Amino acid sequence: MSAEAAADLDLALRALADGNRRAILRVIRSGPQPVGVIAERVSLSQQTTSHHLGVLRKAGLAAATRDGTRHLFAVEVDGLAAVRSYLDDFWPAKLAALKSAIESRDSDDRG
Repeated sequence: MSAEAAADLDLALRALADGNRRAILRVIRSGPQPVGVIAERVSLSQQTTSHHLGVLRKAGLAAATRDGTRHLFAVEVDGLAAVRSYLDDFWPAKLAALKSAIESRDSDDRG
């Protein structure tokens, strides 16, 4: 992993560490939403919501578009790809261990 990719991953993981930001991502994953709607759905002020959206944008996890005078925010799928790729590296070993444990248990049950 390049230094730039590692820095991007660190930003994304730091952004995801905050529960408010994860709640915001849940709201905007269904489609673009204005700050006011997001703030209402996550029970935060618009100012606080805007701050969290800024962190998510800087981390590459959210994107903003304009609709007239409104800014709409949506999940940036490409930003989540680095996080998913990092986490996916953990699954093969865990799945292999789970498979081994189940097979061992099954052979003990039949034995």
